[in-house]
Amino acid sequence: MSRVLDVSLPASLQAERERIEKLALDRGLDPFETVFCMVDYRQMNQIAAYGGFPTRYPHWRFGMEYDRLSKSYTFGMHRIYELVINNDPCYAYLLEANSELIQKLVIAHVFAHSDFFKHNKCYAETNRKMMDEMANHATQVRRFVDRHGLETVESFLDTCLSVENLIDPHGLFFTRPPVRGEETEVPEPGSGRLPSKGYMDSFVNPPEFLEEQARKAAEQEKEQARFPEHATKDILSFVLEHAPLQSWQQVVLEAVRDEAYYFVPQKQTKIMNEGWATFWHSQLMTEDILTDSEVLDYADVHAGTLATAPGQLNPYKLGVELFRDIEERWNKGRHGPEWEECQDHRQREEWDTGAGEGLAKVFQVRQLHSDLSFIDNFLTKDFCERHGLFTHEKDPRTGQSRISSREFAAIKSQLITSLTNSGEPEIFAVDGNFRNRGELYLKHRHEGQLLRQDHARDTLENLTKLWGRPVRLETVVDDKLVLLGHDGNETTQEDLAGSDYEI
Repeated sequence: MSRVLDVSLPASLQAERERIEKLALDRGLDPFETVFCMVDYRQMNQIAAYGGFPTRYPHWRFGMEYDRLSKSYTFGMHRIYELVINNDPCYAYLLEANSELIQKLVIAHVFAHSDFFKHNKCYAETNRKMMDEMANHATQVRRFVDRHGLETVESFLDTCLSVENLIDPHGLFFTRPPVRGEETEVPEPGSGRLPSKGYMDSFVNPPEFLEEQARKAAEQEKEQARFPEHATKDILSFVLEHAPLQSWQQVVLEAVRDEAYYFVPQKQTKIMNEGWATFWHSQLMTEDILTDSEVLDYADVHAGTLATAPGQLNPYKLGVELFRDIEERWNKGRHGPEWEECQDHRQREEWDTGAGEGLAKVFQVRQLHSDLSFIDNFLTKDFCERHGLFTHEKDPRTGQSRISSREFAAIKSQLITSLTNSGEPEIFAVDGNFRNRGELYLKHRHEGQLLRQDHARDTLENLTKLWGRPVRLETVVDDKLVLLGHDGNETTQEDLAGSDYEI
């Protein structure tokens, strides 16, 4: 395959890189063309602070993140072995201080990531030239800084970044209806009278019928005054279309929105993506790459990757073990109605139909699923018992984390809840002309995911800056339906008897 030249790889590592790529291709992986760049720890921290990209628009949060990463590296609290970007070609950064063993492991890991980026459905609609797009955004913002001043542009960026998660995670895969409905005539209240001759009018148009027609007309008029026609989770798009923003502000907000959408699939597939890369690097390393003298050092590094701290989820560990479980189950035919109906423990232990479909199945799963459907479809009771999974909660007396349940249903429910909407509350824009005063009305779909009140109030304040009018949010506080609001000066809260909006 044709390939963009790697940057600054020593000759010995270049040879290993080419050998590992061939091994990956022979096993069925199909990555993008992948460019490897060798960097020192300062450059690696800078790229990591930029979200994996070599350049971004100027903003203080990137400097703050670089400072955090630098201190953490200096005190031995973290070490970034590699960074890899969903792009075509795919760019990967290797830390020059890594040993040759770790470099080989990382290269194998990267090729699996690149394969995942290329084939998983969640990435299908992402911008494959985001490296160039990020550079364009940086150039645009710097021009605005020259024109309007750093403080003005950075302050507006602060506002935009504080609401960058108010997008629709699934919005990349379909086109929503137009924000405003088609223009239609609205009958005046009191219309709807059917034609009739004078002496029959009281029978054709009885008073109760006319009252009902007037009520329907008034409701239709109210609906026509409300937009969007359909509730939308892509609040940033709605703000871009309807808020009174200056042209440069629209460009900045659109750049923030584009970049937020680019990173959505990475949030949706963290467990799968890291599990897939670990699944393949472990096979390639142990079966094809390692020399006898490297086995123990590899085992030490690999064990550290899969280590799980008490009360925490390690996506590498959960992902790779689920992929291995799927491969084994489909190789031995441990799925389908007969398997599910079998209750004999010994028979289940010895079950092996010789189906041999495991490898084809893991490739299919890699292509079609996100973390949410991955867990929903392939996490089993047997898997949870075998790996000792459990749910945990804080002890109200001591504040320490404690096991709350080992039941499969509870474990699966907690995982599904944490992965739904990337673990964030679902917020919809339902009315851009609330109370006929141009106010923006948002609604929180309350399904167990509570809002942090400090975050909610700050978000409302910043949305008010963008919208130019007060913003309201319907949510639940202390089991009561309330309406939070911000008028540009202060936050308000009022109780609601019920909701006028469906989502």
